[in-house]
Amino acid sequence: MGTRRRPVILGVVGDSAAGKTTLSQGIREAIGPDRVTVICTDDYHKYNRQQRKALGITALHPDCNYIDIMEQHLRLLREGEPILKPVYNHSTGDFDPPEYVKPAEFVVVEGLLAFHTRAMRECFDVKVYLDPPEELRHMWKIQRDTAKRGYTPEQVLDSLRKREQDSARFIRPQRKYADIVVRFYPPEGTPPEEANGNLNVRLVLRPTIPHPDMTDLLEYAGSPDLPPIRLVLGRDDARPVDFLEIDGSVSPQQTEELEHLIWRHMPPEIEMHPDRLGLYLNGTQVEKSYPLALVQLLLAYHLFVARDLPHTVR
Repeated sequence: MGTRRRPVILGVVGDSAAGKTTLSQGIREAIGPDRVTVICTDDYHKYNRQQRKALGITALHPDCNYIDIMEQHLRLLREGEPILKPVYNHSTGDFDPPEYVKPAEFVVVEGLLAFHTRAMRECFDVKVYLDPPEELRHMWKIQRDTAKRGYTPEQVLDSLRKREQDSARFIRPQRKYADIVVRFYPPEGTPPEEANGNLNVRLVLRPTIPHPDMTDLLEYAGSPDLPPIRLVLGRDDARPVDFLEIDGSVSPQQTEELEHLIWRHMPPEIEMHPDRLGLYLNGTQVEKSYPLALVQLLLAYHLFVARDLPHTVR
């Protein structure tokens, strides 16, 4: 036990505005900013916004990114070594000075292409892919890019059209490499713009990593009320998986009970900040999503489990 552990690395991949930063930052805040380093692989673009426009290439294309440097930096982080990370400024569309990054106990790597090559995939202990319905993702992208990046809705829609071919070719195929696929979606009959924090979530739990025994969660969920959480055996990409469903209508009290049940699977010495789970920006307002809080807690569980497992390359 006296030997120094290498960092545990979580990969969070998804298309633009799929919710990667919201998920990653919530995990960081809940575990503790001093224990979690978050980096974004979108910083490894080769070209700034004007250069991409002139070249007719999108940021989603591997040729627009220093894939080899991403691989090198992920290997260094996995070994606990510091990196000099490039910084892409999404507000200006240009590059800021590089940043010295020393990995903490946990490293969360989010971005568009982090699962693109086998060399990168082998650096992760846990791989997560965010897979919201396109209608919902488009709404999130319009909200974010108009509020934070100075675009008009028409410009965002035009960008989505131009990026669709690369999304289908390079981003969505990475889904098959994930250990967990997370899909937030509106309840049936509810338009995305009205769902807000009441989005349902479905997790595809693949047997590529050990998942918690959820018997106690399901026993609780089997109460006379509408079960807020369900586990169903099924198939995804022709492979057997478990589907974990969490209703957007899950109450604060139910969430607290479920959090306590998940917490029982954590190592006893773990200290977290559950009040920081589930927070997201709705425009300029900070709001709370209870399904998001449960997803972030389950991912934190996987980080602690991976920390205590013998480290092998998968």
